[in-house]
Amino acid sequence: MACTLTFVSCTKSVPTTHSKTLATEKLPSEKSEYMDVVQKATFRYFWDFGHPISGMAAERTATPNIVTTGGTGFGLMGMVVAAERQWITREAAVARVQKIADFLEKADRFHGAWSHWIDGNTGRVVPFGQKDNGGDLVETAFLTNGLLVAREYFNGNTAAEKKLRNQITKLWEGIEWDWYVHDGKLRWHWSKQYNWDMNMPIEGYNECLITYVLALGSPTHAITPQVYENTWKQSNHFTNGNKYMGYKLDIGFPYGGPLFFSHYSYLSMDPRRMQDQHTNYWQMNQAHTLINWAYCAEKAPKVYGYSEENWGLTASDDYNFYDAHSPTNDNGTITPTAALSAFPYTPYESWQALRYLYLKHGNRLFGEYGFYDAYNASKNWYSNQYLAIDQGPIVVMIENYRTGLIWKVGERITEIQTGLKKMGIENPSYPTGFYAYQPHPTTGEWSLMRHSDTGKYPLEFAVAGTQPVTIELTGINGTTLKVLDNKTLTPGTHIQSFDAAGGKYVATITQGSVKKVMKLVLR
Repeated sequence: MACTLTFVSCTKSVPTTHSKTLATEKLPSEKSEYMDVVQKATFRYFWDFGHPISGMAAERTATPNIVTTGGTGFGLMGMVVAAERQWITREAAVARVQKIADFLEKADRFHGAWSHWIDGNTGRVVPFGQKDNGGDLVETAFLTNGLLVAREYFNGNTAAEKKLRNQITKLWEGIEWDWYVHDGKLRWHWSKQYNWDMNMPIEGYNECLITYVLALGSPTHAITPQVYENTWKQSNHFTNGNKYMGYKLDIGFPYGGPLFFSHYSYLSMDPRRMQDQHTNYWQMNQAHTLINWAYCAEKAPKVYGYSEENWGLTASDDYNFYDAHSPTNDNGTITPTAALSAFPYTPYESWQALRYLYLKHGNRLFGEYGFYDAYNASKNWYSNQYLAIDQGPIVVMIENYRTGLIWKVGERITEIQTGLKKMGIENPSYPTGFYAYQPHPTTGEWSLMRHSDTGKYPLEFAVAGTQPVTIELTGINGTTLKVLDNKTLTPGTHIQSFDAAGGKYVATITQGSVKKVMKLVLR
């Protein structure tokens, strides 16, 4: 295939089979090398294994001709990452996205929406279930999100990039989001044969928030904010307010549900800049992740073999077939995408999981396209499958941790910002302090890891007002280090990188009469 000729160094030092994985390959020595290996290999699922006719992502390796809309959207964002990191040429990326756009233009559509599964050869719908043989608005949203990210990123003046942008805009503006409002509620499915028989309103809280962002931000077929209020917020699992494993969840299921809830809608939306009357989305997603981690490390049945390194419950294949794994629905199955796609929220804990899974289980769990879907140590079961919806977030969210690339692109997409504004989701005005961290409820400590690429500790904090700010670290032996010395900053969020010896410290931020402290463990 021509695509392999433009894939720069991806197959170099990346395992290609189960047996070859770690036995004949040089092990990475630095965090950045591990992440390069994982991101590159995982991206290859969408590039080398992309469907030869449609260019789209296969639902899973076992069904190469059934392509998936949502997983393709995740893969499109992965192609942006690959182009930025020069794993592939920009021209090759544009050509592949154009191929996908051409296919989508001719594929079956249902009032503008695409089906969950599509025949990669013909463009005809492949039923996801008996009555699920029409438009799937949530999967369409995941796909459209990827298309809009590609449209925003490929902003050059070449004829190819102009053509691509125009075609994506045409596809996007043809989606009739408002038509999927039935009986006052936004519906997940519609079928020519079964009409509204699926009867699934898109209720929160779960992975579907991006659907409302796009449905409200559409320039041609926008729904009203009232539909959002009457559908998303009316379920019996929207409001929460309880603590689990010591961390509070404002909204959502008990224990937060499977971790993909905090991944799919946030591939292009930076939750640090999202807050409404119900929650701060960064703090909620981080709490959700920490609950999942703490459950695995502290509460799960010992027979499962979980630990601070071996954690991560989300929807995936398992030894029974497939399930939405979570602390309230746990059978011992660890899914790599759960912890790896949480890198922005829990860098140290996610790094521990990546290294553990690669070194301890890599010979059976890491292959040609990265980590296989899942494994269960208590059953001695390892998946031999890759799933698009699990592979895609790994590439994107590790990149958002490393550079914030897709979040930065998402901030430039006017329609996304319009949708958020209509939903009442705004950039928070944080008080002075360490807003980005939720220390362990027992120790009061937060593990701060050296950044994988800079090698320094990135300390995130917020400033309210214009008075000078000082940040100081005090070690257990009384030594002090000024990270920031009486500096005037613009109000808002900031990151200050610094170097120091590892160990335990108390971090203090002072601005005028305001003083906030936090215990740090520098890893």
